[in-house]
Amino acid sequence: MRAIDLSTISWRKSSHSNDDGGACLEVADDLPLVPVRDSKNPAGPALLFQAAAWSAFVDGVKSGD
Repeated sequence: MRAIDLSTISWRKSSHSNDDGGACLEVADDLPLVPVRDSKNPAGPALLFQAAAWSAFVDGVKSGD
């Protein structure tokens, strides 16, 4: 798999993020993997998930699992 240049992608904040800079996640869409990072540290590391694994996680959060 080729490297993903995370400095050139468009990030979006979670719809559950608050405006006071608290616990915010950012994700990027339409990539082979789903990168996730802490919005308070955009230059820091990002976690990469397979799309199916990320979807299962989000579905679990939504359903309260």
